[in-house]
Amino acid sequence: MGIQTIFKGEVMRQQSKRHISKSTRAASAVGRPVESTPSRRQFLKQSGRLLAGSVVTGVALPRIYAAQDHTIRLALVGCGGRGTGAVADALSAKGGPVKLYAMADLFEPRLQSSLSNLKKDFADKLDVPPERRFIGFDAYKKAIDCLSPGDVVLLTTHAAFRPMHFEYAVRKGVNVFAEKSFATDAPSVRRWLKAAEASEQKKLKVGVGFMWRHSAARQETIRRIHDGAIGDVHTLRIYRVHGPVHCPTLLKDVNELAFQLQHPNSFTWVSSGFFIDWHCHNIDVACWAKGAWPVSAQGFGGRCYEQAGNQFDHYTVEYTFADGTKLLAFTRGMNNCWNTYSDYAHGSKGSAVLMATLGEPKPKIYKGHNMVPENLIWEFGRPDPNPYRVEWQLLLDAIRQDKPHNEARRAGEAEVAALMGRMATHTGQFLTRDQVLKSDFQFVRDIDGMTFETPAPIHAEPGSFYPAPQPGITKEV
Repeated sequence: MGIQTIFKGEVMRQQSKRHISKSTRAASAVGRPVESTPSRRQFLKQSGRLLAGSVVTGVALPRIYAAQDHTIRLALVGCGGRGTGAVADALSAKGGPVKLYAMADLFEPRLQSSLSNLKKDFADKLDVPPERRFIGFDAYKKAIDCLSPGDVVLLTTHAAFRPMHFEYAVRKGVNVFAEKSFATDAPSVRRWLKAAEASEQKKLKVGVGFMWRHSAARQETIRRIHDGAIGDVHTLRIYRVHGPVHCPTLLKDVNELAFQLQHPNSFTWVSSGFFIDWHCHNIDVACWAKGAWPVSAQGFGGRCYEQAGNQFDHYTVEYTFADGTKLLAFTRGMNNCWNTYSDYAHGSKGSAVLMATLGEPKPKIYKGHNMVPENLIWEFGRPDPNPYRVEWQLLLDAIRQDKPHNEARRAGEAEVAALMGRMATHTGQFLTRDQVLKSDFQFVRDIDGMTFETPAPIHAEPGSFYPAPQPGITKEV
């Protein structure tokens, strides 16, 4: 029962967006090498270019399909709510046949639950006989090995395993869709970035779970901001404050490693922690609006409720960009508190709502900083096409038409920013981007060799809660 309910909150989150219309007006970003402190112009070229790669001029490229019947085959690695929802989006895309061909997970009940749920709406698009259903820590290799060039593997486990799985897929020459988040510590994000570079060299198509980059409402708002609608951006505020996902106490005679893997958002080593795993979307959008990645961070946080697992249940992070301007990130997971899920930008001439609610962004631009009706100068004013569906349509179109489409490097840069905030808060230190990138701190030294016999990276006595970080003592750098 616990395995099947772990991802309930994430499934509800994704379903809330999938009811929006399926129009595909959006942009794809092509990853390019960047300097350690990229300029605004370089950042905008890499991250915000509309319809990038839609036309390749001067070169006649063949259409590439996964198989002779033009079917693109999918392998799902990680069969929780995110993975199941991503498959549903892929199978709903237009333009040609798509089939789920292989599945992999650590836990048999989770794989069976995913398959059962997908059969309700997509039975004719599932081709996953028992011999292509794989269980265990090496299951990802077996699922990826079922694919051919032109197919897509969905990497939707939690972040502890993402760089390792991505690296293997790139080595095999398979296209990738990778859910956020992408790494848990500095060595693993460096591993992701190295695989991202290799994926670019192989000209693989890589989509990532930052679906808001493909939100027409956000694209139009940020285009206007970059065109000067609110002047020079000097402050950004992002909020994700809502109820918690509580970790139960460890029971006697339970495999502690399996317990932590079954409650991923409560353990930093598994999911990177809820500040990153839940808030990285907002961080990415704020940096997109600014046109830069932050260069330093400091933060405050704490744990009021032991049920939060081995992390804090509230975080406040102050990021600083190279020009001295600020991004303020707020996240909290508690009951009976003020809730919002929203993003804002402030500039020298006005301000903007980047997202009003999770269900519908409803962006607006105001003169001045009082966001009242009489100061409104622009609003998107129409439903936002479903970005979950748009991101898949773009990826599959890029495969069929052999258009450049690789978001891996940009995802890694956003992960560095998110890690910087969490690491600064847990340690109580002021951290720079370079410190994060050079850190050798690692939660798990040999993630590639993990089995259910491997000791859990963190321990608690049966019936007790896990210890929280202690700023000034905790090491994550």
